[in-house]
Amino acid sequence: MPTETAKKRAKQDKREGKAPATQAGEFIREEMEKFKQGEGNAESRQQAIAIGLSEARKEGVDVPERPKTATKKRKAPAKRKKRD
Repeated sequence: MPTETAKKRAKQDKREGKAPATQAGEFIREEMEKFKQGEGNAESRQQAIAIGLSEARKEGVDVPERPKTATKKRKAPAKRKKRD
């Protein structure tokens, strides 16, 4: 759960017209501090950033969703011709 200070800082950034990434930075910063202290649920830096962005989205920051990657369809192996 994000702290009240992170929420206040993000709202202040929004009032000042800063970018959504800057607003979300407060939540990410907070999650990184937890990670560095060995608290929280993140096991890596990337995971801490993802958790921070997720919390920012829940609090109403207009951070775009993570892009969905297209799944590659595997081609069926080519059929072999029988030899006579």
